[in-house]
Amino acid sequence: MTSQVSSPAEQTDAALVGEQRASGNGAEGKEVRRLDRVIIRFAGDSGDGMQLTGDRFTSETASFGNDLSTLPNFPAEIRAPAGTLPGVSSFQLHFADHDILTPGDAPNVLVAMNPAALKANIGDVPRGADIIVNTDEFTKRPMAKVGYATSPLEDGSLEAYHVHPVPLTTLTIEALKDFGLSRKEAERSKNMFALGLLSWMYHRPTEGTEAFLRAKFAKKPDIAEANVTAFRAGWNFGETTEDFAVSYEVAPATKAFPTGTYRNISGNLALSYGLIAAGRQADLPLYLGSYPITPASDILHELSKHKNFGVRTFQAEDEIAGIGAALGAAFGGALAVTTTSGPGVALKSETIGLAVSLELPLLVVDIQRGGPSTGLPTKTEQADLLQAMYGRNGEAPVPIVAPRTPADCFDAALDAARIALTYRTPVFLLSDGYLANGSEPWRIPDVDELPDLRVQFASGPNHQLADGTEVFWPYKRDGQTLARPWAVPGTPGLEHRIGGIEKQDGTGNISYDPANHDFMVRTRQAKIDGIEVPDIEVDDPVDDSGQGADTLVLGWGSTYGPITAAVRRVRRSGERIAQAHLRHLNPFPRNLGEVLARYDKVIVPEMNLGQLATLLRARYLVDARSHTQVSGMPFKAEQLAEVFKEAIND
Repeated sequence: MTSQVSSPAEQTDAALVGEQRASGNGAEGKEVRRLDRVIIRFAGDSGDGMQLTGDRFTSETASFGNDLSTLPNFPAEIRAPAGTLPGVSSFQLHFADHDILTPGDAPNVLVAMNPAALKANIGDVPRGADIIVNTDEFTKRPMAKVGYATSPLEDGSLEAYHVHPVPLTTLTIEALKDFGLSRKEAERSKNMFALGLLSWMYHRPTEGTEAFLRAKFAKKPDIAEANVTAFRAGWNFGETTEDFAVSYEVAPATKAFPTGTYRNISGNLALSYGLIAAGRQADLPLYLGSYPITPASDILHELSKHKNFGVRTFQAEDEIAGIGAALGAAFGGALAVTTTSGPGVALKSETIGLAVSLELPLLVVDIQRGGPSTGLPTKTEQADLLQAMYGRNGEAPVPIVAPRTPADCFDAALDAARIALTYRTPVFLLSDGYLANGSEPWRIPDVDELPDLRVQFASGPNHQLADGTEVFWPYKRDGQTLARPWAVPGTPGLEHRIGGIEKQDGTGNISYDPANHDFMVRTRQAKIDGIEVPDIEVDDPVDDSGQGADTLVLGWGSTYGPITAAVRRVRRSGERIAQAHLRHLNPFPRNLGEVLARYDKVIVPEMNLGQLATLLRARYLVDARSHTQVSGMPFKAEQLAEVFKEAIND
């Protein structure tokens, strides 16, 4: 994304809309305008089905071939108070005919199902944008709940916007009058009416949504047909009403994607598939020991569906039991995983330290959320980096891998598994709520493209004593990786001691010898330091004279999209700026110090109070400048672009 997105009305006024032509599908005389991108936000009460509405619009948009990025935003409560500001749920979707990177800074279209939804979101809506309002909800009591003394639809406060008043509830009930439903039951379908209207406005396919509804309510065919009818009624309303004289087309993003088969995927789903693929590529059973926690629970839900791929899932009674079972499975020869969020990492820390001591492969998946403590369970943050790096007693180094986009969660899971299996170590995989719940197109890889993760278990003696006796030493290390052998319990002759007390090098016997402890601590650290990770790549546009940028933006994890979008804007304005992004945070890429030294200014945007910047300053003595945000929401590209420009000109 190279510039601030404007609303359809603003794009028309600014002559940014491309081809305009009469529609061959719509009502006679209605105009179709072609846009290059649109940002839509559905907002309503947490019981209005906004997440389902957004998911369905996203699925049809993906099948149409647009590039897209989404931002679901919902309360932490299972059912927040109806009609209140804390109870507002929203879903933002940015789709385009070209490559995009973020869900967008501000919506071109806001669908507000009630006064609370309007009030909670109007501050993000730019002048000239379209607002579709469910007028049935703008009565005295709902307005009073959110502090509206007068109706914003009548007091002139929305004059800067293109407001489309639509009695969604009334129209839905009228459309379903022949189904014999109660008023309350009929009202539940108003989100499908809204979805039908928006599908007409932006020429989205409809067959997939109708099939989805019939499948979802297969056991209640009357309810299924009622929802389909409401959906079609919304489409027909757009066709026939005079209030919507224009519809819009956003062409498929044919040039944005390499050749391949694509699907829309969320970060948690991609991560789940990556774990399954890792198990298959390692030829090992995949074992998940987990305790439900937002926003990681979807991984447990998804993996539990795939027993046919050798996946076993265990929902434990608490976080400690979950990781304990996973570590036991690792000892037994499985590819072991435990999933959690920040509060759960704190509870798992002792067992992670045990895994460091045992030197067994274990994936610790942390879907970060706002903290501390319970914090903001449904909001995003990157504040667990230092916990992952140092949050254990003693010297207990653990590799850290961080995906950068929802689709990249698949590759990051494979990468984390590679490190765990090759180096016999627990590995942190740091995703976050923004990636977990957001979605984007993902090219389904061929199996031949996936890495070979197979490992060799110990099968016999590996050491000869001075008297010639052949024995098995559980801590005799590989000369290149420093990994110890992985001996599956029950293998004859490979019995060995495990536990958290320090082991003697080689033999694995309990040892309190000071020199041995010093050696083992340094060896475990050397093993992590020696992990092979790719060099960091720098995107630095060089001018005709060979001169590069003086300023580098360095990010990690989910800041990739907003940073890249902001960098594109800065470059479009004529400034030079370089960008690099870290996937591996422990160990850092070997060329990172050299890269940082090349630039006069290094800016590190993070959704925390500067944790990566602190690590960079300590390790490389570089004057890394933090730009931080801990609002529970991702960065906006325009905001970052201004920060980057100020740094360049400082």
